[in-house]
Amino acid sequence: MSQSAWGSRETQFFYSLTPEKVLDAVEQSLGVRCTGRTMAHASMENRVYEIELENEEGKSNPRDLKNQVIAKFYRPGRWTKEQILEEHEYLRRLDLSEIPVVAPKAFVDGKTLHQLSDGIYYSIFPKVAGRSPQELTIPEIEQIGRLLARMHNVGALIKAKHRITLTPDIYLKENFAFLIREKLIPQHLEKQFIALVDKVLLEAGKRFKGVENILIHGDCHMGNLLQFGESFSWVDFDDSLSGPSVQDLWLMLPGRDLYAQRMMDHLIDAYETMRPFPREQLGLIEILRFFRMVHFAAWIGNRKGDPAFVRAFPNYGTDGYWQELLSDLVDQEEYIHKPALWT
Repeated sequence: MSQSAWGSRETQFFYSLTPEKVLDAVEQSLGVRCTGRTMAHASMENRVYEIELENEEGKSNPRDLKNQVIAKFYRPGRWTKEQILEEHEYLRRLDLSEIPVVAPKAFVDGKTLHQLSDGIYYSIFPKVAGRSPQELTIPEIEQIGRLLARMHNVGALIKAKHRITLTPDIYLKENFAFLIREKLIPQHLEKQFIALVDKVLLEAGKRFKGVENILIHGDCHMGNLLQFGESFSWVDFDDSLSGPSVQDLWLMLPGRDLYAQRMMDHLIDAYETMRPFPREQLGLIEILRFFRMVHFAAWIGNRKGDPAFVRAFPNYGTDGYWQELLSDLVDQEEYIHKPALWT
């Protein structure tokens, strides 16, 4: 399979996905009746809907989570069928290991993935209670560290041959090449961008030598963690990939300040009660942050024809946008060479 951050085909949109198609898909796949009550979730990459089902009496009960599901329609061209099924297998294995994740529901035919006539893949998940945490106590941080280690114990046993690998070539070189190829960066800034990215690629090539890659969440920030009372649940594994373990830890941090450094210490200490942590990967954090900044710019550019992206990023493509990104990347490159904050 071609290793690509954007799938094997041109990314497409959701113009053909109507409310009727959404409800029909849920009813036919689960063998249920919907009440018609539907709420769209704020999802940029996919289309995600909270849908109420009729209860056994054929009535509506918005407070009963058992009668509500989350229907997820994957962006066409973004993932292959094989990649999505590997995401589902990862979730199944995590669920069997009693790690709190939200795994897809089985359809009436036993499958977890169906496809609409226009090619859009979709899955249906149970609705779970919870909100993304705003502030965490030390015991909660330690709980998350242990959960991450257990997640990685499972991921280390899975060979996901269709999922991409987080490497400098795929997550920096390929994304940057897209920006240049599509002429998204203003011509008068191109040379500065190229010189900077080439410099980071050279350093990244050195630091990534010998790095152990395992199947990880890949986009493991607070927005993909739900807290309900004293328990947590992980969601949104569609960006799961093969990569260094540290990727799932640094994204949990709010920055580089003393609080973030102490949070990382607690995460790692708790992690190591369940699994050895490769501390040498701490030297990758600032490079991974640089990767993510370029990846984000390419992600928007790859979807610039989607009206939702036009509304969300009205400044994208302007000279000011690229000037600001260049300035931020210059600052970020300096952090790569500063004494490590994370030890």
